[in-house]
Amino acid sequence: MTRTETPRADISAGPGRWLVLAGVWLIYFCFGVTAASMAPLVEPVGDDLGIGNARMGLILGAWPLAYIAAAIPCGILLDRFGVRRMLFVATLVMAVSGLARSLADSPTQMFLAVALFGLGGPLISIGAPKVIARLFEGPARGMAMGVYVTGPYLGGILALALTNSVAMPLAGYDWRGVMLIYSALVAASGGIWLAIAYAPVTAWPTRDDDGGKKFNLGAFAELVRVPEVRLILGMSVGIFYINHALNNWLPEILKGHGFSPVEAGNWAAVPSALGIVGALVVPRLATPERRLKIMALLFAASLVASLCLHFSSLALILPGLIAQGIARGSMMTIAILILMETPSVPPERLGLAGGLFFTAAEIGGVLGPVAFGVLSALGAGFALPLVSMTLVCLILFVIVARLRRAAASA
Repeated sequence: MTRTETPRADISAGPGRWLVLAGVWLIYFCFGVTAASMAPLVEPVGDDLGIGNARMGLILGAWPLAYIAAAIPCGILLDRFGVRRMLFVATLVMAVSGLARSLADSPTQMFLAVALFGLGGPLISIGAPKVIARLFEGPARGMAMGVYVTGPYLGGILALALTNSVAMPLAGYDWRGVMLIYSALVAASGGIWLAIAYAPVTAWPTRDDDGGKKFNLGAFAELVRVPEVRLILGMSVGIFYINHALNNWLPEILKGHGFSPVEAGNWAAVPSALGIVGALVVPRLATPERRLKIMALLFAASLVASLCLHFSSLALILPGLIAQGIARGSMMTIAILILMETPSVPPERLGLAGGLFFTAAEIGGVLGPVAFGVLSALGAGFALPLVSMTLVCLILFVIVARLRRAAASA
């Protein structure tokens, strides 16, 4: 018996797809808010709960750790129940995580509250590309991807720049109230998503999968056996080590150089703002023939940032913030493009490859915040953590060189 294919929804050729894109963007925006919300509050949370830098690093790395465990099951759930339902579930999980943070009375409770966020994260980072792939084709697909990836960057900017200057005063300078505000924002995005996803103008077929092969462990094993894929996965670990470490600890690094909490939050938002520009511009310049060269330049920019952040002078720090902002917005996107265009990765496995990419990458997402916290406690400052970032950049240069050799011999 042959399986009857569900016809592609009319939405893929109509204006309703842009409304769906707006809904996906909003969810990803709230993802960015939630992911960055702890960074500006490290000091008050630590003082209230008696958490030092080493333990705070473990807490900040809790959600990427949970993400690693949840990525494959979330992929299966997306295939089983559809993107519309599971993106709504993702907003509920994020909102509950924010609520649980506001109620935490011990380091263990805070660890579990932050980890809960990681259970919903894969539903977004795997589900969003499935939506884009289903509703957009050709050049419109590239533009749609560029649009939705700006969501987490803008969310991160809001959390970093406005937490201490706006949200804290609104909450009576109570960090728990800030967590509640952000939790309510995420919950509202879930309601908006339901209204968009089930509106008549955005009607989808009953089965809103993309007709591709399903998530399964055997398919992941096939991909991991490809040498180029292993190199790209190693690259993803390094990229997320850098991004997650600075996403969580940059305000504290700047405060260590004498910046006030508000100033540190504002300057820490600079890389996120520039990341939007990088996400929209740099991948377009990274054509296949020069993609690895541009990736090497982005790693060089991260290397510059790791060196500049050792200094206390804003004149030396600012070039590092600019360099890291451009790199932050582009490294992940270009790495995914390299993976998707690897000849050994068949088109029907692209969704699986994306899930595998994020599963591996979040190993770096855990190691970055944890290593920065532990090393800062050992060295009584952020010199050692920044040295670790420099070493990761050097390893990434080696990976790019090996990928170039593999491409030349193909």
